[in-house]
Amino acid sequence: MSTKNFLYGVFGCCVLLSQAGCWKPNAPGAGTAAVDGHADDDHGHGHDEHGHPEEGPHHGSLIELGKEEYHAELVHDDAADKVTIYLLDGAAKKTVAIADKEISVNLVTAGKPQQFKLPAVPQTEDAAGSSSRFELTSKEFCEALDDEKTTGRLNLTIAGKPYAGEVTHGDHDHE
Repeated sequence: MSTKNFLYGVFGCCVLLSQAGCWKPNAPGAGTAAVDGHADDDHGHGHDEHGHPEEGPHHGSLIELGKEEYHAELVHDDAADKVTIYLLDGAAKKTVAIADKEISVNLVTAGKPQQFKLPAVPQTEDAAGSSSRFELTSKEFCEALDDEKTTGRLNLTIAGKPYAGEVTHGDHDHE
């Protein structure tokens, strides 16, 4: 077995184990959100009851982080092959800037694990050395998000605490 195949195997196992051990998509507070902005609300209520809209301020889909502690807004621009993720507060209205230079999205498409790292692209209102916006231009990433069978997790740290939110495919309009 080559080193490359071994590393792919290790990465795949890590992704699958992290999903199997921690991922409970229908559990309350599990961070379930489809990439179309319409959450699968199996916990008996709509997002409006939490005081935030079903889509983010940039008309992207919301990904719950923690138990409504924060949100990430995923904006998928097929024309530019670009995915932008904005970090937002619990009400999904105000930006939240973090010091990380990148965030990661781990996807599984057709049984193949993939990891995409989105570099920080600070907004003018972000404090120096921090960012509330992360972007990646990647045709492969956009195509993976378009695949109906794609599942995945957004992983990041806010104020020293790790957060993960579910990323799934949904019937959605692209920019």
